[in-house]
Amino acid sequence: MRPTSPVRSTAVSVLVAGSNQLHCQLLVTALRRRDFRAISCALEKDAMLTTIAENAVDVAVMDCERNMALVRSLHLAHPNMVEVLLLEAADREEVVNAFRSGARGLFSFADSPFRLLCKCIQTVHQGQIWASNEQVGYLIDAVMQVPSLRVVNSRGRNLLTPREQQVVALVADGLSNRGVARELGLSEHTVKKYLFRIFDKLGVSTRVELVLYAVTRGAPRQAEWLSA
Repeated sequence: MRPTSPVRSTAVSVLVAGSNQLHCQLLVTALRRRDFRAISCALEKDAMLTTIAENAVDVAVMDCERNMALVRSLHLAHPNMVEVLLLEAADREEVVNAFRSGARGLFSFADSPFRLLCKCIQTVHQGQIWASNEQVGYLIDAVMQVPSLRVVNSRGRNLLTPREQQVVALVADGLSNRGVARELGLSEHTVKKYLFRIFDKLGVSTRVELVLYAVTRGAPRQAEWLSA
């Protein structure tokens, strides 16, 4: 008789991490009753990385409100692991930052019962997003915005024209001169002229300096491309 190979469990492996260990343990117990393979650990980067490496975690449920740096670090270290954030009342900026940091789902016990958390975990594990209609609206608004430089002089007048702001926005988004020209319907020569003018106005000398300037001092505004 041939020996049989061990059967790998198809249950979703869930890591629960938070600052309140009692709450985490209660959540782990509840998830296990719903046939999840659930474990918990402290909400601390090294502890979570060790636990994830030792247990092949599929989904991390994290109670880490306003700690998006940790969310981002875990996403970069384990891109195949899915993250669900437990938030109380997330505002627009927090929702956008959460998804930008790598989260695939946002859940609030104040708005939804435990059974929906189970559905949330299954949904994100299957490659989908879990968010409310309001939160999706926040994300759509964020997509419709582009970085712009609202740089003014001592009299409050803009230093950059709307077209120059568009050029900076596209350069900051990683486009080459050819890409900027194609997006705005201009020639590469014209784009270079815009860049030289922008460099002179902002006191920078390279594209790298311009991007850093845009990232640190840019303010979002609605996308509004001007015709050539």
